[in-house]
Amino acid sequence: MRGDGDGWVFDPDGARYWGRHGAAGLLLCTRMGDDGIGVLLQHRAVWSHQGGTWGLPGGARDSHESAVDAAVREAHEEAGIGDADIEVLETEVTHEAVSGWTYTTVIARVAEPVATTANGESAELRWVLAADVDDLPLHPGFGSAWPMLRRRLR
Repeated sequence: MRGDGDGWVFDPDGARYWGRHGAAGLLLCTRMGDDGIGVLLQHRAVWSHQGGTWGLPGGARDSHESAVDAAVREAHEEAGIGDADIEVLETEVTHEAVSGWTYTTVIARVAEPVATTANGESAELRWVLAADVDDLPLHPGFGSAWPMLRRRLR
C-alpha cells in the first residue's frame, strides 16, 4: 500500500532519504530470560536501500501520521507486529538531514518475544540480545544511533 509519504528526499550534497515527510522505525525490546534485553531487528532485503544490513522495521511517514503511528504501522506491515502487543516508551529523533528530513526511533517493549512474519522488505527478522547487536552488519543510520539507543533501553 502506497502512502503520500513514499518518495525520496535529496539533500544538497546528493544524500537521499526515503520518506517525503520523514521516516520512523520501531525499536522493540523485551527481556530474554536471564540473558538480558533483546531487540527485534530486520535484515533488510538486498534490493532495498542499504540492503543486506540490519536495522529496525520502519519506513516513510505519511503526512497525517505521527512518528509513533508510522513506526507501529511499518512494524505491522514488515514484521506482523500487532499494535495491541506493544507499549510505547519514548521517541527520539536519531537523524536529521540538512534538508530537514528526520528519522525518529520509537522505543517500545513487549512482555516477551512475539512471533514475527516478514514481508518482502525483509530477508529475516530476528530477536537479538542487545549485547550482540554490534556483531551484525548494521544499517549505517541505525549503527550511528545504536550506542545512544542501547543506553536508553529499559
